[in-house]
Amino acid sequence: MDTGFSIALHLLILISESETPLSSAAMAASVGTNPSFVRKILGALKRAGLITSRRGAAGFALVRPAADVTLLQVYKAVYGKGEVEIFPMHGNPNDECLVGRYIHPTLGEVFGAIRAEAERKMAATTVADCIADMRNRAKTDGAI
Repeated sequence: MDTGFSIALHLLILISESETPLSSAAMAASVGTNPSFVRKILGALKRAGLITSRRGAAGFALVRPAADVTLLQVYKAVYGKGEVEIFPMHGNPNDECLVGRYIHPTLGEVFGAIRAEAERKMAATTVADCIADMRNRAKTDGAI
């Protein structure tokens, strides 16, 4: 798995908290990546209906309040509509081996339970929750 999900959350928080419109270059500087990757993630968020942009002008806006955007919605915007993939499994275990024959169903059940719990937690956590936690940490550190 790549870092697209955490970068998408970073971008949504920037968009939510910025008092002025930000360009993809400014967002990339905050994230620590290149503007083209930021534009790719912004495009996915826009296609999912989480953000909007103005044609010919820098800047993005959340379509709805941060309290109404769940982490699960962001994950699915970045990676597609399927299930959350936490632990991908290797593809070709040897069926002639006892472990190879039963590893996929065994791990599939365990990984499925972990995935279900992750999806439940992601659906219950919003971008606003992340913003509140970030503000509390900044306050504790004396940054604000």
